[in-house]
Amino acid sequence: MEVRVALDTNRLTDLFQGDTALAELLETCEEVWIPLVVLAEIKAGFYGANERHRNEILLRRLLSKPTVGVLLPSRETAEHYARLFVQLRRAGTPIPDNDLWIAALALEHDLLLVTRDRHFRRIPQLLRG
Repeated sequence: MEVRVALDTNRLTDLFQGDTALAELLETCEEVWIPLVVLAEIKAGFYGANERHRNEILLRRLLSKPTVGVLLPSRETAEHYARLFVQLRRAGTPIPDNDLWIAALALEHDLLLVTRDRHFRRIPQLLRG
């Protein structure tokens, strides 16, 4: 069975902090995607951390794997974002803008979103893991 995932920022952080169970899961995936927003958030975190150089090396090592890529938004992503924004606003359950972009990318590409953020549960059509 083909497993295709998108990583949320908190799980990418977990990976860099040595989460072996997550690392093992990702090794079994056909595709691992890092949404551009996640890449930006993780890089911003690097600038404020003591282990910036170490983290940059870990990120480069991860991105060099043939099964890992950066997921860029498109016009279709904007459509998913807009639909999600209205859906969540009407339900009175908005989520942070960056997470809307992450969810939109995961939906657009039919990916399992690997996250610890509970607010993604407000999007029933989103596959979460």
